[in-house]
Amino acid sequence: MIDSRELRDALGHFATGVTIITTTDAEGQPVGVTVNSFASVSLDPPLVLWSLAKRSFSLPAFTQAGGFAIHVLASNQQALSDCFARGAGDKFNGVDTAQGIDGIPLLPGCAAVFECSTEHQYDGGDHLIFVGRVRKLHVDDRAPLLFYRGRYAAPEEESRSFSGLMRAVRTAAA
Repeated sequence: MIDSRELRDALGHFATGVTIITTTDAEGQPVGVTVNSFASVSLDPPLVLWSLAKRSFSLPAFTQAGGFAIHVLASNQQALSDCFARGAGDKFNGVDTAQGIDGIPLLPGCAAVFECSTEHQYDGGDHLIFVGRVRKLHVDDRAPLLFYRGRYAAPEEESRSFSGLMRAVRTAAA
């Protein structure tokens, strides 16, 4: 039998990007969560996926929503990630947002944003897997915020513009 702590530690050796997923609930209120389980699925059609714990306070809003936005966080957005990682409360308080497709809140300053319609939802053990069809995207030339071995990390830059390849990963200050 696989020990869940050992599995979590082993999975932590895979560096992931940090994202915030946003939508609106049945009353039109903004909802958002920090996740690092984001991946591309297909280029044609343009599909991406992410997953959310079934015990998440925000799960009902995402299962009922017709779409969501995935925000790939920039390396300077650790505080925003921490804010949206909280279980409940007004995560949008003091956050300047724009409206995306279907009124979904969009966060500023991200490395990339994917506006998606919900294509599929699949059972994934203790998580629900969401597959979205990318309807619109925005890209900015910013270094991404990463998560590695249970901590935030950022790529070291090869050039001041962040357009170079990542040489190494350094642990960001907590």
